Amino acid sequence: MKVTLEWEYKPSRSKSMIRFVSDPVTVAEAVQLAADIERTGRLGNLTFLDETGVYWSKKELQKMVAVIETEPSEIIAFFDGGFQKDERLSGQGTAVYYKQSDKKYRVRSNASYHMIESNNESEYAALWLLVNELERLGVQRTPVTVRGDSMVVIHQMSGEWPCYEEVLQKWMDKIEEKLKRLGIKPSYELIDRKENKEADSLATQALHGNTIHGKKEIID
Repeated sequence: MKVTLEWEYKPSRSKSMIRFVSDPVTVAEAVQLAADIERTGRLGNLTFLDETGVYWSKKELQKMVAVIETEPSEIIAFFDGGFQKDERLSGQGTAVYYKQSDKKYRVRSNASYHMIESNNESEYAALWLLVNELERLGVQRTPVTVRGDSMVVIHQMSGEWPCYEEVLQKWMDKIEEKLKRLGIKPSYELIDRKENKEADSLATQALHGNTIHGKKEIID
């Protein structure tokens, strides 16, 4: 999570206050910057505004710093969905890379959702699987880079394309609702299929009835 500092500063020999607004900074940087400003002895009102429009107090941010150090960060997540029209089978795969307590991890998972009607719906189901995996990992109030090779899902979720299909809109609504509840701000990136081989392989294995869920520490 990043926050913007908004504060008032009273110059010497002046009765008026000057208002300043910082660039977005991390929570730890915000706490340190606030301490630096307070040392001037000319600080007026000070507030912290996060990326979702919520205001925080300095005490709340100080408590959060300790929590953030043990939460997943630097998250890059991949998703892919497969669909076999003749058999009406679907498979979804996700791979999440992240850092936690100075260690790097990868979590892979897949699933086979029922009642899927198209490849695009399977892609949305894969994104739903990914969001649920982020929730299971305890990801909250932090940016997440989401990568997939579905032009429909990436462009619709990023707001670049409208969604006219009711069934896809239902998936979008519940995905966005959960992301908002978790305080996750996703950044969607469209990638080539060859860059999404891991999630694609997991989706294919789900189509064949092979369920996978595993966590691995990544050693550089």
